[in-house]
Amino acid sequence: MIRYGIVGCGHIAKKHVGAIANVEGAVLTAVCDTNEERLQEFVTDSVQGFLDLQEMLQSDLVDVVSICTPSGLHKVLTIQVAEAKKHVVVEKPMALTLEDANAMIEACERNNVKMAVVHPNRFRPAIMELRKQLDKGAFGKIGHANATVRWNRNQAYYDQAPWRGTKAMDGGVLMNQAIHNMDLMLWMMGDIEEVSSYNATRLRDIEAEDTSLSVIRFKNGALGVLEAAVTIYPKNLEESLSIFGETGTATIGGPNANWIKNWNFEGVSEEEKQQTIEKIEQDPFGIPGHECIIQDMTNAVEQDYIPVVSGKEGREALAFVIACQQAAETGQPVRMDALLKTHEGAMK
Repeated sequence: MIRYGIVGCGHIAKKHVGAIANVEGAVLTAVCDTNEERLQEFVTDSVQGFLDLQEMLQSDLVDVVSICTPSGLHKVLTIQVAEAKKHVVVEKPMALTLEDANAMIEACERNNVKMAVVHPNRFRPAIMELRKQLDKGAFGKIGHANATVRWNRNQAYYDQAPWRGTKAMDGGVLMNQAIHNMDLMLWMMGDIEEVSSYNATRLRDIEAEDTSLSVIRFKNGALGVLEAAVTIYPKNLEESLSIFGETGTATIGGPNANWIKNWNFEGVSEEEKQQTIEKIEQDPFGIPGHECIIQDMTNAVEQDYIPVVSGKEGREALAFVIACQQAAETGQPVRMDALLKTHEGAMK
């Protein structure tokens, strides 16, 4: 059995508990939080609680640690776990700066431990079907793509904790919500050449942005549009990803990107199209994404391979966010290669 520990006993930790419980070959053995009241909610006869992470790491109870704390703490905790020779599953965003992300990746490589970043939307059935079409060239030459996140996070959401919506510990709509869809856009479209963006804090009393619009040029020549907001009244309206090519058009959408909204490809009959749509509609959510991440990490440890969403994959999504932020702050386009050159350990 691969033994898991969790550090940070908040809302997202519950998803990790459920995922570990549902993965064959994985078992939760320890939890850690500096708040004893929160900690005790997760402690059971078979799960030991720790108020200090170093004590949990020295207990030899865990092989992998899931980091579920505020984002600004991810770097120091990941390095601490890696130095203890434990593998790391870190929630998104993996860090708030590229310097921190690079330090995390370096620590894991130096200590020969694995890192997985929680970008679970890649495992949605409709998203995986979209990736299959791209891999077999069904779109032909791609013209452009569109990623949209029109969600609601009301003021009460940010008022739950003082770190929410801060630049130092949390981030805004790009870092905290849209990064999932941005990861999908990168996974489908490939490396970015240049980004132009506008950010605004319009309706929420937070330090970071609540609304963002960006235009992207990819290295393959295709263009992209990103719209992200947490100001939609009164609830989540849409999360979608669309790809438009010379021989194909597809949109995955709904309040969360789980459903095929458009699916048209040259040489694909209406009957084949409907069969694909019906297959997705029978099971639009599939295996929960956190469970897929934990299953992949468990297999990676047992079989010694790099997790599907590795630290370097997580860093690419983070760089996308930072490029948008920098473009909005300066009012100038940001070239991704130039951005990466200004930070230690450019992406490889």
